[in-house]
Amino acid sequence: MSGDREAIVHALCDVATALDTRDWAALGAAFTPDAHGYGADGPDAIVAQVRRHLGGCGPSQHLLGNHRVHVDGDTARSFTYGRVMHVGAGPAEGLTYECFGEYEDHWARTGDGWRITYRRFRVTIELGDRGVLRPDR
Repeated sequence: MSGDREAIVHALCDVATALDTRDWAALGAAFTPDAHGYGADGPDAIVAQVRRHLGGCGPSQHLLGNHRVHVDGDTARSFTYGRVMHVGAGPAEGLTYECFGEYEDHWARTGDGWRITYRRFRVTIELGDRGVLRPDR
């Protein structure tokens, strides 16, 4: 694995961990100031958008694989399969929602390492109840 490819795959794992541990500061730090992700612009808006889905959800696990990383100097693109299990909490306790899809990420090399400039998750399979995804309450 090349150094840049390995760094990007590690950064993807860090993002998955931030999502699952609800480490909102770490999630925001993964994006550039002008990033677009999850339908929002900028790290604060991106985190707020994610919190509308995971903030009131029970435990989740973002499982990543089939990493395809293409580096071109100080920019890169990655395509990564994701399988995400969400467990309900509160009024959704006992329910689950699982989705399968592919993350498309665009990256920029910064003084702090690789950061995401663009992120999209294309869901191809859904199982369970989307009602599990809830904002902070």
